[in-house]
Amino acid sequence: MARLALLFIVAMSAVVGADEPEPSIPPPVTLSRASGPILIDGDISDPGWKGAAVIDTFFETVFGDNRAPTVGTQAWITYDDRYLYIAVRCDDPEPRKIRAPFVDRDNVIGTDDNVAIFLDTRNDRRSAQEFRVSPRGIQGDAVFNDANSNEDFSPDFYYDTAARITEKGWQAEVGIPLSSLRYPRADPQKWGIIVWRNYPRDFRYAIYSSPQPRGGNCLICLSRELTGLTSLPSSSHLVAAPYVSAQDVAQADVPGQPLRDQPTGKRIGLDVKWNPSASTALDATINPDFSQVEADVAQIAVNNRFALFFPEKRPFFLEGVDLFDTPIQAVYTRTITSPRWGARSTGKFGASSYTVLVTQDRGGGSVILPGPTVSDFAPQDFSSVVGIARLRRDFGRSFVGALYAGRENAGAGHNRVFGPDAQWRPNEREIVAAQLLVSDTTTPDRPHLERAWDGRTLTSHALETSWRHSTRGLDWIARYRDFGDGFRADEGFVPQVGYREGQINPGYKFFPKGLFSFVGPFLSLEYAADRQGKLITRQMDPGVLLLGRRNLQANFQLQLRRERTADQLLSFTRLSYLVQIDPSRRFTRVGASGFAGEDVDVVNVRVGRGFSVTAFATVRPTDHLTLDANSAVSGLNVDAGRLFTAQVQRLKATYNFSPRVFVRLIGQYVSTRRDPSLYALDVAARSAGFSGSALFSYRLNWQTALFVGYGDERALDEREDLVRTERQLFVKLSYAFQR
Repeated sequence: MARLALLFIVAMSAVVGADEPEPSIPPPVTLSRASGPILIDGDISDPGWKGAAVIDTFFETVFGDNRAPTVGTQAWITYDDRYLYIAVRCDDPEPRKIRAPFVDRDNVIGTDDNVAIFLDTRNDRRSAQEFRVSPRGIQGDAVFNDANSNEDFSPDFYYDTAARITEKGWQAEVGIPLSSLRYPRADPQKWGIIVWRNYPRDFRYAIYSSPQPRGGNCLICLSRELTGLTSLPSSSHLVAAPYVSAQDVAQADVPGQPLRDQPTGKRIGLDVKWNPSASTALDATINPDFSQVEADVAQIAVNNRFALFFPEKRPFFLEGVDLFDTPIQAVYTRTITSPRWGARSTGKFGASSYTVLVTQDRGGGSVILPGPTVSDFAPQDFSSVVGIARLRRDFGRSFVGALYAGRENAGAGHNRVFGPDAQWRPNEREIVAAQLLVSDTTTPDRPHLERAWDGRTLTSHALETSWRHSTRGLDWIARYRDFGDGFRADEGFVPQVGYREGQINPGYKFFPKGLFSFVGPFLSLEYAADRQGKLITRQMDPGVLLLGRRNLQANFQLQLRRERTADQLLSFTRLSYLVQIDPSRRFTRVGASGFAGEDVDVVNVRVGRGFSVTAFATVRPTDHLTLDANSAVSGLNVDAGRLFTAQVQRLKATYNFSPRVFVRLIGQYVSTRRDPSLYALDVAARSAGFSGSALFSYRLNWQTALFVGYGDERALDEREDLVRTERQLFVKLSYAFQR
């Protein structure tokens, strides 16, 4: 396979001409203080905007290599002792086509018109806080990590927005409190900024305030410099957000029996954030919870080898989230299932950034027991203290870092992980990254539960290295992993250990004009073996990525694979696919993903004919009502018949009365049918469940909110009827006090 990869790279290189000169980043933007008051109301005629710095040069990259956009965009920037202000005017020749639905916070996405401001206040061109605003003034915020192009919408920041749709387009004002930003002690300050406009029409046009070369491997590194920021405050800022919640629950001991009322659950918690300076954040929490967010979307958990991943959503764990984003996912804070309390410090001094977190976890949930071909679980039924620390030192656009993550179980062992990592960017086209971790583990003494949960001591390592090369045409990613048999990262998400793996993924980029705006053929080659040299997986997956009209995104991949299941090597071939499109303002997005062809029966160790289809759609009958439908079905046939059929059906209806008030209804049905005669072990012929919920939400900001909810759970009884197993009423009130 290495020869095939080399031939592919050579063939593609033969058609690569001399690189065109890259457009240079526009000169710095020099700010001056606001000349008068500014009211964030969507009207940009306030006196304070006079004399503001102007950005009026923008670049569009869909049909031209940083060509002048077909629509005008202009931004104004100024500041005072408390706020950074940005105003944006987005011209539109057909304002009636502006896509501006009422949605919840962080649902300002690429299907609709919006503007995003990326601010690199640390001036390291490595990550940025992202502040979005829609034509309705609705917010969406994130952290963008240039190291891996990860855009994480979990963090939330305080800022003010307002917008108006006009006869010539739409305009917005954004006021960002300086206390929401993280900048070093310096005077004057130098920051980086990118203003980005999303303009979805016949194509999804991306319009930037800095040029984006087609061969580039970063975004924030191309930020335009902001200068003239002087005498910024370094005074402290304190936010205390207590909450109270109560839930009334009734449960059935066995499906079909009457519900029995449980003691009313009452909970009090507190999140505190103190910024003693603009470069330091101190967080403390008591009883943080998940109750302010919707339930995780169910995933089909049948015939899987490894554990499923769900994202973190609790505010306490999200400060400086980009620092935890390393090649090996050794930090996954959802493993802290029921924290009693927590404390954290995050900051930057000079060219170094750090975060330190300590929390006590009551326990609950499961811990992953990883292996070379499959992962298992063990109950995490003990209290523990968790400590996580990360330090990163920047050297230009490169850095070195160190990570520690540990869990000390109360009388039941420990897990400690430590090691360095680094990223080197010698030029605009290359990124070389590496991470080495060593783990020391004493497992809890629970021999009656698991073979590997018996008080044993384990010491091992994990290594990942990668090289990413990117040009206007040819690019590739080469990666090598080496995980010891005894490596454990109980505070991370590492479901596979005990293997060595090499990958290379070369590809080429074409930019036609017509139905497609991008065509990218690629080849994925992988070889993995266990520590004794036995093959785990070998794959050669050619494919193509297509981008086109109406934000068409299509990915087709022919998977030619040989994998070890139990102690047998099984070969299979199948076609995987993803197709989605954003047709219009009302039919916002429709699509499907999945595979068709051969698949492995993991339980019975054989190859069958399988399929998986996940269809999804977002429909907006009005600008206030959003319907999200998701239907996932998978199945596997063997010679004797259908082995199983599994499905997840989910419908979410959200009515946003305003940017602050919404009502949400969710119904989710999960079902699996099996043929027990085709299994080598005892399995149930059918399992199914239904969950429904209703939620009313009123939010002044992301931490001042009222939630009132109702939940209903149902499962199959002995007659295979869906009967109620749980009913829950829920209320939560939180309020953020600021000083």
